[in-house]
Amino acid sequence: MADTALTARPRSPLADAAHRLAAATRSSRGAIRLAELPFLAQVNVRLDAKGPAADAVGLALGLQLPLEPNNVVHAGDLTAVWLGPDEWLVVGRPGTERDLESRIRSAGGDEPVGVTDVSAQRTTLLVAGPRARDLLSHGCPLDLHPRAFGPGRCAQTTLARAQVVLVAREEPRAGFWILVRSSFAGYLVDWLLDAAMEYA
Repeated sequence: MADTALTARPRSPLADAAHRLAAATRSSRGAIRLAELPFLAQVNVRLDAKGPAADAVGLALGLQLPLEPNNVVHAGDLTAVWLGPDEWLVVGRPGTERDLESRIRSAGGDEPVGVTDVSAQRTTLLVAGPRARDLLSHGCPLDLHPRAFGPGRCAQTTLARAQVVLVAREEPRAGFWILVRSSFAGYLVDWLLDAAMEYA
């Protein structure tokens, strides 16, 4: 019987753009930083936020699922992104998606909990630096001023007409994550690089 296991290393949607992102970062002289964060584990979770499963899942993950709209909770290597009243995206280190799925399912017990590995659906772009907000404001309809969209905030929105999940990272100077569908990633990088020419 033929061995059908995948032997090729996975290739990120933006593998060919890494040098262009690095070049834009260099030419901005510190104003912006652009990079792909490939293969982050991404697990979609659906459950009753007021039910016992929410607390159990939080304990299993070591972080409380955010209950306030458009907020993010970060603990260790995990980030929980609020997507709706009963929906979250749990983001972790590459290769941890199966472990996350298992922990969430086990913690849910007999409660109705939906767990879906969506890691291959999107890739993640990092946009950081002192001019990151200005860059994103060129194509995002949200008010990205720190008073309105400060660290620990998130939103499902559009950037250059591409649907994204935008996350303002909590760490100082950590910038933003842009979670974008793999099929739109190349287009979005082209837009970001074009917009970033202003800072070259």
